[in-house]
Amino acid sequence: MTTDWTVRAITRAMLPVLLVLTLVEIGSGLVLGSFEGSLLTYPSLLVLVPVTIGTAGNLGSILAARLSTSFHLGTLSFSPTDDDLVGNAVATVALAVSVFPVIGVGAWLLTALIGSTRLPLTTVLLVSLTSGICLAVLAVVVTVTATYAAYRFELDPDDVVLPVVTNTCDVLGVLVLFGAVRLFV
Repeated sequence: MTTDWTVRAITRAMLPVLLVLTLVEIGSGLVLGSFEGSLLTYPSLLVLVPVTIGTAGNLGSILAARLSTSFHLGTLSFSPTDDDLVGNAVATVALAVSVFPVIGVGAWLLTALIGSTRLPLTTVLLVSLTSGICLAVLAVVVTVTATYAAYRFELDPDDVVLPVVTNTCDVLGVLVLFGAVRLFV
C-alpha cells in the first residue's frame, strides 16, 4: 500500500471518486424529487427520508472505520470465515434492527404532535424497519466491497472508503426507502 500523503497523491486518488459520487448524488436527488407527491401526502415519510439516509450512512461509516483499522493493523482478511469481519457485519445489522424501529416511532410521533400524520404507526414502523434492515445489509456489502477495492488498488481505505460508503448509502437509502413505501403504503 502506498503511504504517500502529499496533496497531489491524495487529490489523484480522491478526485475521480468524488466526481463519480457527485453524479450519483445528483441521480439520488432526481429520484427523491420523483417521490415528492408521496412525501407531501404522508408527512411521516418526509420525516423518515433524512433520518433513514443519515443512519444508513452512519452504519456504513462505523463499519468502514472498523475495517480500515483492521486493514492498517494487518488483521483484516476478506474471508467469509473471518470472525472479525462477520462479527462486524452482524453487529451492523443488529444495530439497524434496534435503531430503525425507534426512528419509525419517532417519525410517527413527530408528525402526530404537529397534527399531520395520516399513516398508521404500524405502517411507518414497518417501512422504517424494513428499509433499515435492507440498508444495513447493503451498507455491509458496499463497505466490504469498497475496502477490498481500496486494498486491490493500493489506496488508503481511510481516504476512499468513507466517501464511497456514505454517498452510496445516500442513494441506496432513497431507493430502498421508497421501495418499502411502495410495498407497504
